[in-house]
Amino acid sequence: MEHYGLIVIGAGPGGYEAALRAAKLGMKTAVVEERDVGGTCLNRGCIPTKSLLHASEMVQTLKKGGEWGVSAENVAVDFAAVHRRKAEVTEKLRTGVEGLLKQKKVDLLRGHATIPAPGRVSVGGVEYSADDILIATGSVPARPPIPGLEHAVTSDEVLADQERVYKSLVIIGGGVIGVELACVYNALGCQVTIVEALERILPNMDREICQNMTMILRRRGVAVNTACMVSAVEKDGEELVVRYTCKDTPGEARGEAVLCAIGRRPNTAGLFPDDFTVEMERGRIVVDERFQTSVPGIYAIGDVSSKIQLAHVAAVQGIACADRLAGREPLTDVALVPGCIYTSPEIASIGLTADEAKGLGRGVKVGKALMSANGKTVIAGGERGFIKIVADASTGVVLGAQLMCERATDMLSELTEAVVNGLTARQLARVMRPHPTFEEAVSAAVEDLLEKLEK
Repeated sequence: MEHYGLIVIGAGPGGYEAALRAAKLGMKTAVVEERDVGGTCLNRGCIPTKSLLHASEMVQTLKKGGEWGVSAENVAVDFAAVHRRKAEVTEKLRTGVEGLLKQKKVDLLRGHATIPAPGRVSVGGVEYSADDILIATGSVPARPPIPGLEHAVTSDEVLADQERVYKSLVIIGGGVIGVELACVYNALGCQVTIVEALERILPNMDREICQNMTMILRRRGVAVNTACMVSAVEKDGEELVVRYTCKDTPGEARGEAVLCAIGRRPNTAGLFPDDFTVEMERGRIVVDERFQTSVPGIYAIGDVSSKIQLAHVAAVQGIACADRLAGREPLTDVALVPGCIYTSPEIASIGLTADEAKGLGRGVKVGKALMSANGKTVIAGGERGFIKIVADASTGVVLGAQLMCERATDMLSELTEAVVNGLTARQLARVMRPHPTFEEAVSAAVEDLLEKLEK
């Protein structure tokens, strides 16, 4: 029986990052994967979605070309070609990860993994032993028991190869996945309807961001229905009908296809035999602050155990877990999680919103800059957007930031650094930001914040 210092189950961002770090720190390491290396993020999530978003943004740019004297009224989209390009991107990145694993001498074991006992992993009937086992099996799309929901597709199917754009699409769920894909299909000429059970789309984001995104989507022709509980999905000829109740009033939405985008659940299917398991809570593996499960020597990171299901969370947790197994303290703060939504315009956030801070009993001041006054935004024809920075009213320490604008996801790290390191608004004001850039608006928001703090 071959023995390893660490066996990682799952080669997504959390798994392969953990395996690479463990190997770098001198552990004999193996990673098990039954599908494609890179996991959901690389093959069925983040990267494919952003590839389609990039294509849709190019279409939008061409359609707006008339403002610059460029005639582009009838933009033709070869959706099959878009998907071929997406496949090329994912293949290139997947090959790169596989090359890194090989270079760092991490053994890649292909097949489904089962943990029959502590220190034991079975892959395709072959058993291996390990000092430690790290579970990084990720998550899969959730499908609630709604009658007829078997007619709907999930993000897995939508991001698979398609020859043409749907003529009409009903999206059940107004969270990150649903809203991002609504932007993609709307930009490509599809009639999109969103049906969300809660009072607003993107419910975990700053309220102003949710309101602004709703307004932008509706202006683009997307039907946004909130506070609507779906009761059934039915076939009616060539269409699918989503039936729902909104404030006691029945309604329906029709489309060529229905996308179920109501979240993801931890992927633990077949991971443990009937006579052995670890503690779980609502399907999620329970771990402590060191990512250890209820069984010593078995750890879990990423979507399978974390309440926040993001690729960068899994990656940082994987690296931190490997560091601790090697007796090192992690460098990255795993508690503060930046959030990015790749809509048009982009949305990004870190730390506390003003409402959250007030809910904790903290006095805050908020600095705000509207992107309508930003030169780069005007040049790009950007949508209505803003940057908000939240600071403690007495100390000026930055507690959080919320951005809704072009390149918001690229600008967030500066503000994340400020929150993580407890920087003040005055310290942020010391930075000279170049002109013309979208990031100049950070300076404007900081200036507004300082004025309010000094009153």
